[in-house]
Amino acid sequence: MKRRDFIKNASLALSAAFIPKMAFPSFLEGNVQQAFVLPNGIKLPGVWPPRDIPMNYDPMPLPYLEKKPEIVPINVGRQLFVDNFLIEHTNLERKSHTPRKMSFNPVLKPETELEKGKYGNPGATAKDGGVWWDPQDGLFKMWYEAGWLQTMAYATSKDGVHWNRPSLDVVPGTNQIVPEIVADSSTVWLDHYTKNPDERFKMFLRSPNSIPGSTERFNYGFCMVSPDGIHWGKTVKTGPCGDRSTIFYNPFRHKWVYSLRNSGNVNKVPIGRFRYYHEHSDFLEGARWTKEDMLFWLGADYLDDPDPYIGDKAQLYNLSAVPYESIMLSLPQIHLGPSNEKCREAGVPKITELKVAYSRDGFYWDRSDRKAFIPAERKEDSWDRGYVQSVGGLCTIVGDQLWFYYIGFGGDKKKKDPIYERNGMHANGSTGIAVLRRDGFVSFSSQQVKGTLLTRPVIFTGKYLFVNVNCPNGELKVEVLDTDNNIIAGFSADDCKPLSLDDTIAQIKWRNKKDLSALKNKPVRFKFYLSNGDLYSFWVSPDAEGASHGYNAAGGPGFSCGIDLEGKKAYKKAEDFPNLLEIC
Repeated sequence: MKRRDFIKNASLALSAAFIPKMAFPSFLEGNVQQAFVLPNGIKLPGVWPPRDIPMNYDPMPLPYLEKKPEIVPINVGRQLFVDNFLIEHTNLERKSHTPRKMSFNPVLKPETELEKGKYGNPGATAKDGGVWWDPQDGLFKMWYEAGWLQTMAYATSKDGVHWNRPSLDVVPGTNQIVPEIVADSSTVWLDHYTKNPDERFKMFLRSPNSIPGSTERFNYGFCMVSPDGIHWGKTVKTGPCGDRSTIFYNPFRHKWVYSLRNSGNVNKVPIGRFRYYHEHSDFLEGARWTKEDMLFWLGADYLDDPDPYIGDKAQLYNLSAVPYESIMLSLPQIHLGPSNEKCREAGVPKITELKVAYSRDGFYWDRSDRKAFIPAERKEDSWDRGYVQSVGGLCTIVGDQLWFYYIGFGGDKKKKDPIYERNGMHANGSTGIAVLRRDGFVSFSSQQVKGTLLTRPVIFTGKYLFVNVNCPNGELKVEVLDTDNNIIAGFSADDCKPLSLDDTIAQIKWRNKKDLSALKNKPVRFKFYLSNGDLYSFWVSPDAEGASHGYNAAGGPGFSCGIDLEGKKAYKKAEDFPNLLEIC
């Protein structure tokens, strides 16, 4: 068996091993099945997805935090402290962190004739498009919109920073793809788990609401598949959707999720722009949704502060997501205004910026951190003055770094044309990078005085405990307790070899214990003792390389598929790539 086929089969087996067969209900067929359990122990009701979400300006509820599983399985992925799902008690301080934009941004800006735009508005923006590491070719690959409301294009990079526009045979002499469809909203997804090599890449592509010279009004999109991300097959017309709709894959449930923006006059809706939810096990078949299949999902809420200079109520412009380790990760795009009419009058981009959200069931989103994760700069000379957006895949992993590709627009106040496509509000769009420590969304911190964090009961089949910790001038110890909080012999804090380092993949060891084998499949608690440092995550790996067997977002150097089967081996492969944390 070829290594590629082995990795694919291993990935499928790993993903399926923790999800019972009954975990794949079909909402389309109207089946109401038994409740089922996710890999993290969360029990979902038989009617799923939920159909009773109120359309109001209240924050989204989080049922899985109100009724947690008594024992949390931690076999899939690094265990992130983004909420209190894993925590029984702590006196450590919770800290949320944001990525830093690179000073050399943008990494892709409009330069070619194609990117100058048919209507005179330059753009090279992966909106939503996608940036993925393709392990088959050992390259970063980007799908983006060339020019404003024009066409999809394709670029590659050996290091993720410097991008090449290959000359393709689709439209000779250009890097254009899918020339027959005018591009507005899109998502490209690298599907590591498909059994059909001709469907390795998936794309959702939607034209703008109207196209000059055409009498057709677009309230739908197209879904298509490809073996190489360049040559795309026959399109499947989707059901109704607004013009900033996107898609993503939830591997915890093996479902394609269609994140659909409401269409029509958003000013008539109390919460303005919001999202509908639709899911299906088959990407192309699921594209044929009807209006009845679209469930209200979520919008912005009263905890989203208005822009202090604009004053408009916040709205949810987009919600794209990706599986990252043991959770689903999202960067909700929040619209703060001004209105399109006011932006056209000034020739400036509207203000949208990215916040961060986490989900443990793929539907309900924890938005505890409300500050901008990747903000708009709002300055006239900034390339990302406004209209900041995420890309498909959200982030790549390069060693101990997370690279968030994002787009922004500078605008052109000289262009105040009443024709929408020629107006400067959407001029000069480019793509840049913001970088964050791996797992670095939230840490629990202790300064000087030693603090503790006790987990709720967890269960695992691995052998080696790893942590992501930053305490070079402090210390971390861990002890293991039973469910009655009794220390298990040989696993006390006194037996633990202390760590004093800054490392995103550090192994915890005890003096007289080789590993955690004796505790497999037994509910235990981990108690972390930390002084002068930050703890980001922990996990129990089946091998000494520290592979988490969690999902790796858009991938990165050293990863062979969509799951971390490599651990430290991937770090070694990434050593020759830029360390953007140091450049920051």
